[in-house]
Amino acid sequence: MTFSMRLRLSLMMFLQFFVWGAWWVPFGSYLAKIGLDTWIGTMFSAQGLAAILSPLFVGAIADRYLSAHILTGILQLLGAAALTGLSLAGANPAIVFLFTLGTLMAYMPTLALVNTIAFGAMENTEREFPAIRVLGTLGWIVAGLLVGWLHAEQSTWPIRLAAGASVVYGLYCFTLPATPPGAGDAPKTLWALLGIDAIRSGDRSFWTLVACSLLLMVPLSFYYAYANAFLVAVGVQGAAGVQTIGQVSEVGFLLLLPVFLRWFGMKAVLLVGMLAWTARYILFAYGFDAQGPDYPMLLAGLALHGVCYDFFLVAGQIWVDQRFPVESRARAQSFLALVTWGVGSIVGSLLANAVFNANAAAAHGMHDWTRFWTVPALLAAIVALLFALLFQNRTATHASEKRS
Repeated sequence: MTFSMRLRLSLMMFLQFFVWGAWWVPFGSYLAKIGLDTWIGTMFSAQGLAAILSPLFVGAIADRYLSAHILTGILQLLGAAALTGLSLAGANPAIVFLFTLGTLMAYMPTLALVNTIAFGAMENTEREFPAIRVLGTLGWIVAGLLVGWLHAEQSTWPIRLAAGASVVYGLYCFTLPATPPGAGDAPKTLWALLGIDAIRSGDRSFWTLVACSLLLMVPLSFYYAYANAFLVAVGVQGAAGVQTIGQVSEVGFLLLLPVFLRWFGMKAVLLVGMLAWTARYILFAYGFDAQGPDYPMLLAGLALHGVCYDFFLVAGQIWVDQRFPVESRARAQSFLALVTWGVGSIVGSLLANAVFNANAAAAHGMHDWTRFWTVPALLAAIVALLFALLFQNRTATHASEKRS
């Protein structure tokens, strides 16, 4: 791959995640500001619904007729229109939800499409992709730092910033390398699009991982929906920028993941990833008092993001990739994504919304954040215990197969 192509793909990844990070991280704080604090979890459940519906749209229709770069450009421009509508929607919860869902329906398919574009332009994906993908995390970090620096979490400014960036990105996509549709005229069933047909050979450990992934997405959803609103509420200045500590940690632990897998094995790494969620939420639950935030505890909780995300979600994807034959790996990953980012995200966001509303304190209208974060801490601990008892990491059957 040429240096010029590397730069083009790196800019693609940067913009891809800049758009998402600019509005999604502070979105909960914005909803609280306009009086929709009791709807935050419900709004965030739109991500799960979009994660379920978007593969059906892209897999069944779009990726048969359009090159990936053209489709990504069109979807980003549609997403920009939906974001603009969201910034003008006011405080009507039904309208806000519809524009949120529309934005995510346009955005979620592009997460897979940009990987398709990048893979199609590479000569050695294992060597070249990580260095380009890390620019996506950098884009998320820059977006958070910018929003935090401007103290704009509770305004429509982040949404409009994302809309403008999405227009620029959408137009840029039309200049990217062509990646012809790969589906052809081969028939696709609903089960194939969702990856369900690929899991018939799954053993007890696979189903343990699937079940625990679903259950762990419930406490994980508490973080995505309410972390920014929590930090703002307890007095953290520039909360969106402070939260980028998690993405810096994610980069570091992603690079360390192969080392930990060699030293401790897959089961231990997965278990540590689950327990890290319990530790993070305990730090959040007691990381503040009447005088304000306890920065060492809160920063430690944010810095655990790399362990929480990489040691469970990324490691789980690696495990699934090793346990399925080459012809069904992609569909098995699709099924895992459906369970986690789809079903798990919906259930978790709605439960988080219910827990948040149930813990409103009478004094000064403040929510009881200690009780709020204790719930996902206990849930994550229970999931970790079930995983430790039921999961067996047998030798991979297909790990040594040559990849096509």
